[in-house]
Amino acid sequence: MTQPSYSLTTSLDGMTPEQLHGFFVDWPNPPTPDTFLRLLRGSYRVVLAVQDGQVIGFVQAVSDGVLTAYIPLLEVLPEWQGRGVGRALMTRMQEELRHLYAVDLGCDDHLVPYYEGLGMRRGTLMFTRKYARQDGAPTG
Repeated sequence: MTQPSYSLTTSLDGMTPEQLHGFFVDWPNPPTPDTFLRLLRGSYRVVLAVQDGQVIGFVQAVSDGVLTAYIPLLEVLPEWQGRGVGRALMTRMQEELRHLYAVDLGCDDHLVPYYEGLGMRRGTLMFTRKYARQDGAPTG
């Protein structure tokens, strides 16, 4: 049996929240699909993996567009993990950001070898988290 194919796109044209279900697994306060779409639309660059009209993976970057970018999120639906979708997304995003001086991301220790395999180097990241705001809902 052949593996179903997917395509990569950098366009959000015609994208709807209904195409964005199943992400943010194990997040205590995940964004809704509507908020997720707002997040993607506010990004400097996005790359989506799409199969039969459904998004199966994505990576986003925020940037000043001059020197630096940060990749906050790379996710692949659980049933598509281990099939090279994440690698394809990251490779395409690296192409999209090749004009910049620095591209950074933060990851858990167990993911360091994965990103090193994509040509990235280990560094130090400092951060704060407000988990009550993890869902990205508008504030009043």
